[in-house]
Amino acid sequence: MIGYPTKKRTQDPQRDSAISKARRGMSLEDDLNKTNSFYLDVDRAVIFKKPTPIQVVAVSYPARNKAKITEAYYRQASTTDYNGVYKGLPIDFEAKETVNRTSFSLAKLHKHQLDHLINVHRHGATAFLLIRFSTLDETYLVMIESLIQFLKEQNRQSIPYAWIKKEGILIPYSLTPPVDYLAALDKILTKGVTLNEEK
Repeated sequence: MIGYPTKKRTQDPQRDSAISKARRGMSLEDDLNKTNSFYLDVDRAVIFKKPTPIQVVAVSYPARNKAKITEAYYRQASTTDYNGVYKGLPIDFEAKETVNRTSFSLAKLHKHQLDHLINVHRHGATAFLLIRFSTLDETYLVMIESLIQFLKEQNRQSIPYAWIKKEGILIPYSLTPPVDYLAALDKILTKGVTLNEEK
């Protein structure tokens, strides 16, 4: 909101209240589903959540056209949750939440997910993590390159919040889209182009 005559931005309590109400009870996955639908609707990117594979064990057939799965188990996924295309670039990322205020436990990022991110990055994909500190109501984008460097230099079971705040990009919440991670990614991609041009 712009305050006249100084034209300085001021707080808008009604807008802040609307955002707060909209956020209540929403998980990062819910926010990402809405965000990805928005990206698709406005033709900004094509990014989807991959379905979790299940192993069907038993099926009931009460009628010929009414098959019902009665027992199934989640298989362990072999890759990350989200992938797609943005500006001609393959995108691959994993999204995680934590209630911890001071760190993100690396136990939440499974080895096969980390290995997959490293592999697709090595083959030219843009790979990253989205980490939400739900009690702080903050979501960060962390590039896989930064995480690889951290893992090489540190022997820790968790990533400190201070490191994520410094190395990642904070994604401000908005109503549409809720988690505009592509705007955060654009900052990194633009910086990368600038760095390449300077070499």
